[in-house]
Amino acid sequence: MHKVKVGMISFAHLHAVSYLQALALRPDVELVGIADENRERVEPFIQQYQLPYFADYRELLAGDADVVIISSENSKHAQMTIEAAQHKKHVLCEKPLGLSREEMRRMIEACEENGVQLMTSFPNRYIPMVIAAKEAIDRGEIGRVVAVKATNKGEMIGGWFNDRTLSGGGALIDHTVHVMDLLNWILRSRAVEVYAESGSLFHGIDIDDAGMVHVKYENGTIVALDASWSRTHAFPYKRDLTMEIIGTEGVISIDYFAQINEVFSEATGHAEWSYWGDNKDEMLIDDFIHCIKEGKPVSITGEDGYNSTVIALAAYEAIRLKKPVSL
Repeated sequence: MHKVKVGMISFAHLHAVSYLQALALRPDVELVGIADENRERVEPFIQQYQLPYFADYRELLAGDADVVIISSENSKHAQMTIEAAQHKKHVLCEKPLGLSREEMRRMIEACEENGVQLMTSFPNRYIPMVIAAKEAIDRGEIGRVVAVKATNKGEMIGGWFNDRTLSGGGALIDHTVHVMDLLNWILRSRAVEVYAESGSLFHGIDIDDAGMVHVKYENGTIVALDASWSRTHAFPYKRDLTMEIIGTEGVISIDYFAQINEVFSEATGHAEWSYWGDNKDEMLIDDFIHCIKEGKPVSITGEDGYNSTVIALAAYEAIRLKKPVSL
């Protein structure tokens, strides 16, 4: 069996852990190492999976990996992706793809020029209820979609997420891109106008932890999204993803984290939710590796990453200008 050789670059973003776990389950994958300038952060995984460690990701790129998975701070995505492409490595890059239109275009072009694939990490596309909703809309079951009310709220992770130079922004960029990718995909239309407001309402930090984003699509659909770090530590689950998709002939409601058991824990001193639904990260990895092995185009491209991020960038521009921004 031909094994796909996969290297992991940075564990700054939490997805890296679940991706590593998913890769380790696959007999057709060989993990060739973890690169992270912070050895302490990755030491448990080096030990558990007996993997080579690289302090400098360029050493990993110089090796024989077929694929690299980049889960670094947002500001490093572009440089790492471009260098990986120059080393002829396929790339799965964490969202948001980049922090400016220019750097995202350079990432996409570098991968095209070097004949490698660039996939953006949007695991929410693999949620069965999201897929079922898209299929129902494609069949015309709720008529024409006129509006969507969505939430993608979470807790504040802190660390580099609160450092604008590394993250590019706060809750708004962190959470807008996920939902906008889903809507770009489901609506098959282009966002044409964005208005947003943000503030620091929950944590007393110097970065947006609350954001409301309004988007108008070319096909007339209007979207309102709450993208905030509004969940406190005591809340039973760290994040949510809901969408109410309103059509001329019906409504579809999605609540991804409804698949839970309620756990009342003496140890933690508060209620918790134990999620039992499908593992979307594992499904994303399965699809990515399948596409690489079969030489098929990846399902969620660099262009998809670009198209969702430009909405978040436009939201910040609208906040700065205090008026709607055309895309």
